[in-house]
Amino acid sequence: MTTSNRKLDHINICLNEDVESSYTGLEDVMFIHNSLPEVSYDDVSLEVEFLGKKLKAPFLIASMTGGHPDTYEINKNLAIAVENTEIGMGVGSQRAGIEDESVANTFSVVREHAPSAFIYANIGLPQIIEKGVEYAEKAVEMIDADAIAIHLNFLQEIVQPEGDTNAAGGYAAIREVASELKVPVIVKETGAGISREVAFSMREAGVKAIDVGGKGGTSWSGVEVYRINDGVKREVAKSFWDWGIPTAFSVVDCHDVLPVIATGGIRSGIDAAKAIALGAKIASSALPFLRPAMMGHEEVERKIEFFVEGMRKALFLTGCSHVYDLHKTHIFVHGLLKEWISFREFDLFEFVRRRFHDF
Repeated sequence: MTTSNRKLDHINICLNEDVESSYTGLEDVMFIHNSLPEVSYDDVSLEVEFLGKKLKAPFLIASMTGGHPDTYEINKNLAIAVENTEIGMGVGSQRAGIEDESVANTFSVVREHAPSAFIYANIGLPQIIEKGVEYAEKAVEMIDADAIAIHLNFLQEIVQPEGDTNAAGGYAAIREVASELKVPVIVKETGAGISREVAFSMREAGVKAIDVGGKGGTSWSGVEVYRINDGVKREVAKSFWDWGIPTAFSVVDCHDVLPVIATGGIRSGIDAAKAIALGAKIASSALPFLRPAMMGHEEVERKIEFFVEGMRKALFLTGCSHVYDLHKTHIFVHGLLKEWISFREFDLFEFVRRRFHDF
């Protein structure tokens, strides 16, 4: 199957099948309601700067699609919406557009309709290992990107019938791109999370931000289950459906190593606010925007408003006047997330110990 047709496969599966994993870790976080917030709701600010670009809110539409003619309108609608709402977005893996110039416009349409928005390019680490910096440069040039995400999706690759399973030399490849490319490099997972150890290695490689892409949202092993014909391989993929580090765990692990984008099961503004309270700089989501993007940019804008207004109200109800005040607000952590914090022995995280209350 061509890369282009595989992209369409993925869209149809995400639209029509159950593809989500369980448990993000955000379920174990509770805000402590402030019944006397002492702020005016009208003064609550979500505006931030990220990798040199101003955002109206710390929220991105995560990398989703592109690479098949049918994805042109999806990316167009996403782009118009992020331009109008002054947030940002990533495109799906640009491998298809680099391999086949006839579908490059399904990616470049984003910059055409979002000339001012924060847009990041996206290419897989296996392609970087094989093709080098030039491949990343082509992805950036295709959409005049403000940054590039190198995605780590080896869980998906190892179960996918057409998967690229060579990870050897990955660190060196990322380091080379980070040192030679003119735009910041983001390393992003795609549903299995990033650990503290990997975050430190990425910082050493010159990476500027991490998208943790944690467990709890779309399971790409789960998506591939619907594409596998071999019975044994399908059952193996199914057994990895819930594999990975939950989103909240990854945010806690990585937040003081590099700026963190929290992706993976972010399904509301409250989820986004929780992720930021745990230390993320940005929250993002993909799957909730797929169906709206097939309907029109107005529907995408309504979904963005759902997330942004939820964040704003969470700020007000915790007495925060700016979104990054969430980094200082008290939160209650219990369950597996509390166990993770203890297990990881975050002696470097004294402020975490002060903020995480156990009643």
